[in-house]
Amino acid sequence: MFTGIITDLGEIVSLTPTVKGQLHRLRIACRYDRATIADGASIACNGVCLTVVGSGVDDGKASSDKTWFEVDAAAETLRLTTARHWKVGTRLNLERALKIGDELGGHIVTGHIDGIATIVSREDLPDMARFELRTTRELARFIAPKGSIALDGVSLTVNTVSDVTFSVLIIPHTLSVTTIGGWRAGDEINIEVDLMARYAARLTEMK
Repeated sequence: MFTGIITDLGEIVSLTPTVKGQLHRLRIACRYDRATIADGASIACNGVCLTVVGSGVDDGKASSDKTWFEVDAAAETLRLTTARHWKVGTRLNLERALKIGDELGGHIVTGHIDGIATIVSREDLPDMARFELRTTRELARFIAPKGSIALDGVSLTVNTVSDVTFSVLIIPHTLSVTTIGGWRAGDEINIEVDLMARYAARLTEMK
């Protein structure tokens, strides 16, 4: 489980596809303490919950040493998320798994991506940015004004909803500490709908 509060920005430093592209081994540079990254740990990468299969520290100048960890993106992940577009140099929103006792600053996020939303437009305002996104009708039914949503792993509040499009307003801090600052019209974004909305819809369907 995660909260949608990003704790680091990572960068893919190597990507090794296997035969037929069924699995991608990714090495991601980060600023986490190497000693705190255990094999088998879960780290959300742009909202996708991935399992650590190795970690280490690149040697070099003391001021530029970087921790790295490796994860495998399997065929289903590549098919359903934006991971299929990732390449060396891609920056990723990172979040460590939630621990009992941690502050729940965002909302409950599972790291299981529901689908992809496409940015329709970006409007830069004096103190924030407004994004309009389009998703599928299947996912749009779970999205409501003032509700929670995770976009590329970032916990956000929905501003407006119209049919299959919705908008979010992003404050300067979030623009500066996540990949959202680089979003542009046409970009594809991982989307995870609010867990409570999903269960509420399911209960309604069973009545």
